[in-house]
Order: sequence, then structure tokens, then C-alpha cells
Amino acid sequence: MKQKSDKTYFQEWQEYRSNSYRSTPIDLKETPLQKKKRIKRLEANPEEWKKYYFPNFCTIESAPFHIAATKRIIANPEWFEVRSWARELGKSTTTMVDVLFLTLTGVKKNVLLISNSYDNAERLLLPYKSVLETNRRIINDYGKQESVGNWEAGSFITRQGVSFRAIGAGQNPRGTKNDAVRPDIILIDDIDSDEECRNKDRVIKKIEWIEEALIPTRSISNPTLILVCGNIIAKFCCITELGKKADIHDIVNIRDKEGKSTWPAKNTEAMIDRVLEAISYNAAQKEYFNNPIIKGTVFKKMTWGKVPKLSSCDAWLAYADPSTSNKDKQGGTASHKFVVVIGKKGLKYYVYTCWLDQTNSSRFVDWLFDSCEYQKENKVDIEFLYIENNSLQDPHYEQVLTPLIESEEQTRGRNLPITPDTRNKSDKFFRIEGTLEPLNRTGKLILNEAEKNNPNMQALEAQFMGVSANSKTMDGPDGVEGGVWILKNEASSAEYEYIVPQTESRHY
Repeated sequence: MKQKSDKTYFQEWQEYRSNSYRSTPIDLKETPLQKKKRIKRLEANPEEWKKYYFPNFCTIESAPFHIAATKRIIANPEWFEVRSWARELGKSTTTMVDVLFLTLTGVKKNVLLISNSYDNAERLLLPYKSVLETNRRIINDYGKQESVGNWEAGSFITRQGVSFRAIGAGQNPRGTKNDAVRPDIILIDDIDSDEECRNKDRVIKKIEWIEEALIPTRSISNPTLILVCGNIIAKFCCITELGKKADIHDIVNIRDKEGKSTWPAKNTEAMIDRVLEAISYNAAQKEYFNNPIIKGTVFKKMTWGKVPKLSSCDAWLAYADPSTSNKDKQGGTASHKFVVVIGKKGLKYYVYTCWLDQTNSSRFVDWLFDSCEYQKENKVDIEFLYIENNSLQDPHYEQVLTPLIESEEQTRGRNLPITPDTRNKSDKFFRIEGTLEPLNRTGKLILNEAEKNNPNMQALEAQFMGVSANSKTMDGPDGVEGGVWILKNEASSAEYEYIVPQTESRHY
């Protein structure tokens, strides 16, 4: 990416300063008593405080996760938090306003802002400096902030005695006392870089610097806020490791586990779709879902090719995984619901189409009907639909999915041909590797080339490419394995005809 010139930065900075000044008019007729009461009322309500002092930032109502995050750091003077909020969720802006609330109200006195380089740290600190220089409401209520002789871009002290200093990773942070006050806010922002995360030793070295040089600059006896802002851009990075030690690692993606915008007042579903359609699945997972997908160890390349008519296959089915496993949830990564249509002809298995996303149960039920409709449109004799249902799924199916399915069946006037897959499955990775890798390597697992532009099929391919023993995102390949296993074991290998299950139970 082309770097901005100093002239461009200067022009943008002047505009930023002008906006801050213009957006913060003050009431010159307000009496001192009115002013005192207003300040007291605002300080007692941080959300209202934000809206008053930063109207140019707070143009959209805060989401619940914003409000909860601010409450946490105000209620806990001694606190360690990592904020992994996706792009477009106001991570840096919310954090800046939170820090200024704590410093302007006298709670904190000495702020260190650390980033992956000094230049980046200085640029991240500049908005703080500009706000304190130009925000008329802050100046009117808390006094003029700019001091003489201690007002440089990377290090400044307000007239009220609050110190701000930018530090690049690896620099010596010692000697950062403000009078007798050691740093009581250590703000780490944008600490990881793609280049460094490719080298585990460099990440370890940076973490050691944070733990051995940076954090010990704080006082033991004085409450300190350690606030880290950054997304998970690699499976092993500073954010993942600091998150393990924090009081809370607040991970918020552009969409929640039900597939809905986490900040709908700002990011509508249509807006999110527009952005995600323009980038690859891997890029979307990294930038908007805190789920960097690394190259796996099992599947090096997937085979795309023409598929025979579904009705000409020896056997076929739709296989669905509601992804409600408690085992998966313990890994900290929300699972994807998945439905796939697979056909078997001779020794080859064809993936015709699929539905794959982090979504809600209602949409998943729609997919079940879609998969049967797909079979019907392809003129098969019988529609088959298997759903994974073992002990890890209970009681979600009985309590949530069954009522939704029955309601939708009533609405549509048709029943789903559901058969439970109650197989007690072994480890996900070893099943995928053992069942599907040989088929893929020998060209016997084929993805429908006519569906190559289908985002769901692209997501499935990306998950295949990321399969490894440590991967937590393998729900698509896991579902394909489930369908292939049934086609192998519940179809007659001689005549390729289905063995009809003995049970008549549809809902389980």
C-alpha cells in the first residue's frame, strides 16, 4: 500500500482539528452554577459525557458491547483488558474517549501509548493531543490543556499535570514517571504486524519486552489500567497471548454467532454483505471475525470439476451439522452451521452445493428445506436428509431445532425426511484426515465447478485448506466427512442402493 505523504497527513490533520473545533460549541450564557451541575451530571453518566464532549465521534448510538466495556474500566481502577473488536466497530475511538474520561476527571495521571513502532505510536497519540488543543467543550469545562515547553507530538503534559507518551515496541520505557506517579494507564494499540507474526520467535521476543520492560514501569501499589487494542491476525500473536492473561479478552466480530450485525445502528446487514462480497473468505475471517486462517497441513489443493446429474448418481444425500457442540465452544471460536448436498457415483464423491455460515437456528432450518428442494429440482427419486445428532448436540435439537422445524413444516405444508446421524464421532481432525484426505489426493472428492462463485462453496474450500490438528474452524469439512461416511457405510457397495434405516423417528 502506498504511504501517505507528509503533506497529505498535514492536510488531513488540519481538517481533523477544524472538525473538533467546529463540532464543540459552548453555551456562553451558562452560569458557573449551571456549569458545575452539568459537569457533575455528565461525569455520573459516561455515555452522556461522551456524547457531549465528542459529538463528532458519537454520531451513532453505542452498541451494548461499547457500553459494557466502558463500564468495566471505570468500575475497576486495577484492570487488564484486551479489546479485539473487528474493523468498523470503533475500537480505537471508543478507547481514546474512555482514556480521556479517566484522565480529564482526575482518575488517571500518566498514560503510555505503545504500538509496533514509534512512528505508529506517535500517530495514534496525535488525536489525543489534537482533541486537548481544539475541543472547546473540554477547554471550557476542564481548563486549557496545552502547556508551554511540554507539548510535543510524541510526549506532552497537560496543564493539569496529566502525562501522555508514545513508545514503540522494543524501546526503553523506563523513566516514564510523571512527578511521583508511575504509568497508571498502559495503552497498547496495533502491536502486531503481519510480518512479525510469520516468525514465532519475533512474537515471543515482543511479548517478553511487554512483560519484562513495559508492564514493570507501573506501580505495584497504585491501581493501573492495562488496555490492549488489537485483532487476532494470527493464531499466535501478542493479542492471543496477552488475552490469556487479561481479566477479560473482549472479542467482538462484525457479526455475532447468530449471523447478525453486532452494531446494527452503524453497520447494516446490506453494508456488511457489500464489503464481504468484495474480499476473499480468508481476508474476511481475518479482518472482521478474528479468525485468521492459516495454510493447513492436510489439503494442499481442492479439485473442482464437472459433476454428473444428481439423479444419475448411485447414492446421494443432504447432510446437516447444527454446530451446537459444547466441545467446540470450549475452544473460544464460534462454530459454523453447515448443510451440504453430496452425490456418489462409482468411487467418486461430488459436492454439489452447500450452505456454510455462522448463523441462527431459523436460517439453518431454511437451509434444510433448501437442500431438499435442491434434490427435488434435480429430479431424484427420493430426498435424503441426515442431521448430526450425538450427545454433544443435546439438548439443543429437542429444545430449539425441533420446534422450529415443526413450525416451518406447518407453514410450508411439507415434512422433512430427517434421519439422525447418531454416530459417536471420534476427533474431528482425524476423521477428516482419515476419510477425506485420501479421496482428495486421488481426485475422488470433487467440488462442483458450476458453484465456484458461490460464497458458501468458497468458504468450504477455505476451511479445507486450513485443516490442521490445531485448527478450530473445520465445520464444513467435518460435515462433508459425515455425509461421505454415510454414503460409504449405509449404501450397498454392490448395488449402490440405500439401506433404509430401521428407525421411524424423525425428531430426536
